[in-house]
Amino acid sequence: MSAAPHRGLATPRAGLGVAIFDLDGTITWHDTLVPYLWAVLQAHPARLLHLWRAPWVLLRYAVDRDRGRLKGACIRTVMAGLTRTEVAAVTRAFLDQRLGTLCRRTALSAIEAHRAEGDHLVLLSASPDLYVLEIGRRLGFDDTLCTGIRWDGEYLEGALATENRHGPEKARCVAALRGEHPGAGFAAYGNAQSDFAHLLAVDAPLVVNPSARTRRRAAALGLATADWS
Repeated sequence: MSAAPHRGLATPRAGLGVAIFDLDGTITWHDTLVPYLWAVLQAHPARLLHLWRAPWVLLRYAVDRDRGRLKGACIRTVMAGLTRTEVAAVTRAFLDQRLGTLCRRTALSAIEAHRAEGDHLVLLSASPDLYVLEIGRRLGFDDTLCTGIRWDGEYLEGALATENRHGPEKARCVAALRGEHPGAGFAAYGNAQSDFAHLLAVDAPLVVNPSARTRRRAAALGLATADWS
């Protein structure tokens, strides 16, 4: 189902065909990677000894500002060498305990509104597949696109196995989805200026829970905003 370009969205606009949701700060109240890594450390406290590398990881980021490299380095520091079984156990426990409190009620209602209209639901996140794929499954998304993490057989290596699904990379994902769903109208929800590239590429974008600076920038670009609880 096609839709005319729309920049004045104030409430979830279901029935377009494809609905794309960012995760951190959009569906959830805040970042999910740090709480997840902390859950790993709680499950495997001996890995606290690996944190001596953290200052060097942060120093490198201060120099190169590469978010993808930072993400991979943090995951390697905390998780490298864990088995698939160990990672799956941590992920299951983390989401069993935290998913309900991590998610905004309004976001879940928006997802359900799109589902009720028969829209194809896509979770698009820069966070890692270690747990985002399972979030997508639990929330009933049809597709989940997120940052892949490299394995060495049964053991986690920790570097990125895909592009970091952040900023312009999300716009490339939307372009690919356009090819998979020709003629469909697209709605998308994000919360940060790094989401603007892909929000501007859809028919019905909405910036949710923006900071004051992000709200001003969204207004300048004609992007509607909303506060989700």
